[in-house]
Amino acid sequence: MCSSLSVSESGYYKWKRNRNSPKAWQILLAEIHKILAEHQDNNNYGVERMMIALEQRGISRSYSTVKRAMKKGNLLHESRRSPDGLTKADKKADRPDNIINQDFTAAEPNEKWLTDITQVQCSDGTLYISPILDCYRGEIVSLAMDTNMKKELCIKAIYDAYKLRKPGDGVIIHSDAGSQYTSRKYKKTLGDFHAIQSMSDVAKCYDNARMESWFATLKKEKIYKLDTMHMTVEEVKKEVWRYTFAYYNTVRITTVTEDGFPPSVYQGKASAAKSVA
Repeated sequence: MCSSLSVSESGYYKWKRNRNSPKAWQILLAEIHKILAEHQDNNNYGVERMMIALEQRGISRSYSTVKRAMKKGNLLHESRRSPDGLTKADKKADRPDNIINQDFTAAEPNEKWLTDITQVQCSDGTLYISPILDCYRGEIVSLAMDTNMKKELCIKAIYDAYKLRKPGDGVIIHSDAGSQYTSRKYKKTLGDFHAIQSMSDVAKCYDNARMESWFATLKKEKIYKLDTMHMTVEEVKKEVWRYTFAYYNTVRITTVTEDGFPPSVYQGKASAAKSVA
């Protein structure tokens, strides 16, 4: 039989000996499944984030190897939708300069904060979400949610962020040119906190791209997996809060920090290291 198939006898017996042994990709896939089982929202991990998770467990594999294993396990997924712009600019309003100018990096916490509004349709109305994102490692500092998108929603997000962080003077707070952010009351709030206002140009979504990216992540990884049209506003609120503060900030592996640590974990480690120094 070996002669007819042009196969060596040693090769045949090696195959026979190992045919029931798990393949390398199967072993890797088993480790991937362990990572996914650690948290229900880990099933959003793509190849890069999965590579970091594996490396944290001492398993170093190439991008193509991890992608191949995930593909065999039907674990690759494509993004479905992206959020549309929501706030509308007041063309007559006096708008501040764009200080950020698409530079979303920060050397220290509370140097640059981003904010915006997105919406989720629920069974009993529309939920509006206004977060504050710290450009230093991308942590969501505060999250204001309500059934309207008035300026008070945006102001509450600011108050909550300052109450939690107590950052002092000079925080740059960037938003789009929506009427909420050009209102006198919002501007006065920033002035009371000695913050510096920065604002995107009208119809320039890339000027607040990092905030829009977080909205896209929230919707892709959580909102679009829920049947929000059959959920109440309060039910969706709880899901958004839980995803943001019990997963995104504290558990979810990120590609923007060293070793993939979640924002809160990374910041805690950085603060501890600075205290020791």
